[in-house]
Amino acid sequence: MAGIGRKQKQKTLKTIVFFAPSILLLGIFFIGPMIMTVFFSFTNISLTGSAAAAMKFVGFQNFVEIFKDPKLGEVLKNTMIFLVFSGIIGQQCLGFLLASLMKGKGRLIRKFVGFTVVAGWITPEVVAAFMFSAYFADAGTLNKILEIFGVSPISWLFTFPMACVVIANIWKGSAYSMMMFQASLDNISEDIMEAAQIDGANGFQILTRITLPMIKSTMATTFVIVTLSTLGAFGLVFAMTGGGPAIATTTLSIFMYQKAFIAYQIGYGMAIALFILLIGIGLSLIYIRLIRANDKN
Repeated sequence: MAGIGRKQKQKTLKTIVFFAPSILLLGIFFIGPMIMTVFFSFTNISLTGSAAAAMKFVGFQNFVEIFKDPKLGEVLKNTMIFLVFSGIIGQQCLGFLLASLMKGKGRLIRKFVGFTVVAGWITPEVVAAFMFSAYFADAGTLNKILEIFGVSPISWLFTFPMACVVIANIWKGSAYSMMMFQASLDNISEDIMEAAQIDGANGFQILTRITLPMIKSTMATTFVIVTLSTLGAFGLVFAMTGGGPAIATTTLSIFMYQKAFIAYQIGYGMAIALFILLIGIGLSLIYIRLIRANDKN
């Protein structure tokens, strides 16, 4: 018994030593900053003024100020539009469409399409922002194309700023959804599809009754990850529009940056960051609950 206990202790010690670097890095770069964010969100810490020298604990005052802010309604609306159209609908639908079109295709076509789509995903946000800023500029590519058909130039980034950043974000992030869906669709046996077709099922019935139910776990995972990444999207939108014109493209992440690093209200900015996190957690729980409810049915 003593020998077994000694082996168990050695095994436990080896496990701790093996995972220690990962736990240390996780603590330094994730858990530590998260704890600091929660702590500072309840203080009046600032980069200037008396609060910079001696911060004070202010309780839920920062969160109360968030809901009192007259810009909050517009910012939440912008955030939801950006999230729904560029993340939940845009990236998911385009990713699924591309994955479906590539299913059963030759290796060369899959590699070419995959490389083309993934190239956008790995492009740095600032580079992608400058690309689309040039495309939507007054003298940009899109207006040059429209001029061929006799259409007068349009100031896209001023007239339709949200549409511009939504399109840019769809282009930038659809590769992840495509790869996830492609891997999941490839695991569906062709025999199941052929049997459904023999039984008289049409394309829509195969999609809704076979394909989607069989990949719902992948759908849940991609929905959660895409939602969280879209909620936190900052560089692409900020580089293209700076949150403007006025606050037309100011999302919660840009709103947080403005309060924390332009108005120097770090505590207030951390409260907004925590607010964003809570929204992401809430939406993730809704997705998971909907998937589980569908499983029961």
